Amino acid sequence: MLTSRFPYPLEKGDKLRIYNQIRELSKKHEITLISTSLSDVTGMQLKELRKYCKYIHVFRLGILNQCINLFRCLFNGLPFEVGLFYKPSLKKHIHQLITAARPAAIYCHMIRMSEYVKEMKGIPKTLDYMDVFSTGMKRRAEHSGFGMKTAALWEYQRLLKYERDVFNCFDNKLIISEQDKFLIPHPDRSQIHVIQNGVDTEIFYPGDTEKKFDLLFTGNMGYPPNIESAIYAATVILPEVHKNNPDATLLIAGVHPGSAIRGLASARVHVIADFQHIRDAFAMCRINLAPMLISIGLQNKILQAMAMKIPTICSALANNAVKAVVGESILEANTAREYAEQINELLNDQNKADRIAENAYVFVLENYNWAKQNEKLEQLLFLHSMPVTASPEL
Repeated sequence: MLTSRFPYPLEKGDKLRIYNQIRELSKKHEITLISTSLSDVTGMQLKELRKYCKYIHVFRLGILNQCINLFRCLFNGLPFEVGLFYKPSLKKHIHQLITAARPAAIYCHMIRMSEYVKEMKGIPKTLDYMDVFSTGMKRRAEHSGFGMKTAALWEYQRLLKYERDVFNCFDNKLIISEQDKFLIPHPDRSQIHVIQNGVDTEIFYPGDTEKKFDLLFTGNMGYPPNIESAIYAATVILPEVHKNNPDATLLIAGVHPGSAIRGLASARVHVIADFQHIRDAFAMCRINLAPMLISIGLQNKILQAMAMKIPTICSALANNAVKAVVGESILEANTAREYAEQINELLNDQNKADRIAENAYVFVLENYNWAKQNEKLEQLLFLHSMPVTASPEL
């Protein structure tokens, strides 16, 4: 299994997905994990993955490596999203590790790592696109100023070509949602298998924690779509809520909040980055918001709130992947006024809030189960594989 980030801690959606896939697959299979990393990997992080991986190889890409890799993209045609993680001299080393391990299957998590294995022959290869990076970049361009828009459109074109070209290099292709599947720019995209995320209900479960805040927006606050949505929630939605409910409060919770997010803090807006676990942020809030203006993939924040019986109000864009029934297990809004109306109704009608929360809980348990999703993943990974002997010591 190849990953562009070390799969722990679980502060990003891509890490959450691959960590749970590794955890489930390790119950039946030996796993060799090969990861690049833009930061140091601690002993604690390694210890966590050693529970599930027989062998672990981490390759640190320092600042100089990152700059060189990005510079190469100006000439080699790779999108920055791929080129940042691709070090040509590392490719031979990774091939040697794979040859020594003699795996029954190769699993490449996201297109970021596909350059390392796309040309390998003789071993069934699976690519998890996970998200459609090209669509995300196009939507970012649409919401950017001139300078950033030009750069984003340039990256968009490269991603579009790469996502199409890499398709034929892998035996199996996966993606996180049905809506993303049909955004992949390849004529045979119908062959892509949808493997959704799940929810760890041993972590995200209903509780009786005192509610300190009315509204919650959570996510990796270093991720541009989350930054934009958090600002929208605090500066556009909340003031509209205050017209009828002046005491309503918003908690913005997530790692890596920059000055733009920290600057939102006020008497009614609280910004907290250092929760022991993000479930604690969910537990102390009445309503979960996911007003995503740019959305690809699956919003884990929605699934986690559902598993904790916390009603969610989201954009139609965010619910496209989740496919929860609007008005039954989720509420949708697409303007500040619509958000405010839905929020105030839930705050004033506990029976409705409880009904939405209960329906959401049942929905997520029935549709987003890690064990079920990883059974499908396992079948695809080993569809063309032959049994092999155990991996040699590396």
